[in-house]
Amino acid sequence: MEIGAVAHGGHCVARTPGGQVLFVRHTLPGERVRVRVTEGDAASSYLRADAVEVLEASKDRIPAPCPYAGPGLCGGCDWQHAKPGAQRRLKAQVLTEQLWRLAGLTAEDVHWDGTVEPAPGDKVPSGEVPAWRTRVHYAVDAEGRAGLRRHRSHEVEPIDRCLIASEGVRELGVEQRSWPQIAAVDAIAATGSHDRQVILTPRPGGRLPLVELDRPVSVLRVGERDQAVHRVHGRPYVRERADGRTWRVGNGGFWQGHAQAAELLVDTVMRGLTPRKGEMALDLYCGVGLFAGALADRVGDQGAVLGVESDKRAAEDARHNLGDSARVRIEHGKVESVLPRTGITEADLVVLDPPRAGAGRRTVRQLAGLGARRVAYVACDPAALARDLGYFREEGYVARFVRAFDLFPMTHHMECVAILEPGEKGR
Repeated sequence: MEIGAVAHGGHCVARTPGGQVLFVRHTLPGERVRVRVTEGDAASSYLRADAVEVLEASKDRIPAPCPYAGPGLCGGCDWQHAKPGAQRRLKAQVLTEQLWRLAGLTAEDVHWDGTVEPAPGDKVPSGEVPAWRTRVHYAVDAEGRAGLRRHRSHEVEPIDRCLIASEGVRELGVEQRSWPQIAAVDAIAATGSHDRQVILTPRPGGRLPLVELDRPVSVLRVGERDQAVHRVHGRPYVRERADGRTWRVGNGGFWQGHAQAAELLVDTVMRGLTPRKGEMALDLYCGVGLFAGALADRVGDQGAVLGVESDKRAAEDARHNLGDSARVRIEHGKVESVLPRTGITEADLVVLDPPRAGAGRRTVRQLAGLGARRVAYVACDPAALARDLGYFREEGYVARFVRAFDLFPMTHHMECVAILEPGEKGR
């Protein structure tokens, strides 16, 4: 196959002589490769495939540093075979394509410089891998070996080391021990403290092993019946640090996986919003309160902040984390349900950090009706960002700027921040 452009999802596009589309992993644009079809047949609207032999290589290709990266192996990384700079260029091409295809927007329209920026310390030479991931989900095979899932598969690829795992995760030694009767191990290494935590998911009817890792660690388990997370011993939370505060994150709740991400995103959002004393701000999909806390510190005692979070434990953590801020209120529930019942009809600032699916047209319309002078949209998916920017444009909000960050090196994921402000409706 002759390989064409990169596509969203960690693969490139090719076409059969008959015109059928293939999404091919383990290759790069412009290469000539031999592929093996992994999903689909002649009647399918498209095929998935792996490049199993490179006949003509791209200048951006390097030998994958990780021995578990390649066709049929670990599915955790997408671009181990690409130079670090090339990975960021590929991500920029994906964001460019998604903005245009889903919203009819160009980089100039959203005031994006067309680059995907590395996090501080992540700009490494070819052949090296930044150890960025502070949270790793290990699957466990039938023999009790920890590993990672293969691409689009429940099969486990046992590993003895994950190159993108942070030093704090590696020092636990999860891969070096056996996990009988366990289906999954989540390893967490906080960046704001020395807290280390593992969350064990037993197999049906399985019993917990005695956990003896290479560093002191708290242990939690996922209940077989209720699927809730329960403390076994140690703290049920880890302490993270960002924007001058310590944040409690309980029961394996959401926190940015990259060690530098929380600080970098808060700084970008606050610089874009320029909060003023006395303003009213919303932090939607607020998690444990990261942006709400940053806003509260900047709008002062005469200002007010409302955070909304659908996960009950995260909302409880947010209330704990911001208990010293009398002007912060945290509401538990879905954004589209909570906002109407709050009675809030206007706000000065809005931050939203929705899940991968995005906020959606209904929520965007609600937010636009509040008349905020600026909106910060934090996006972990370029397609969702593009769709929602299109909805915001329909409601009269235009991008003041967009920045994209490579907070998931070696994978196809990226994080973006868009700062929006009122403009001419529909333009």
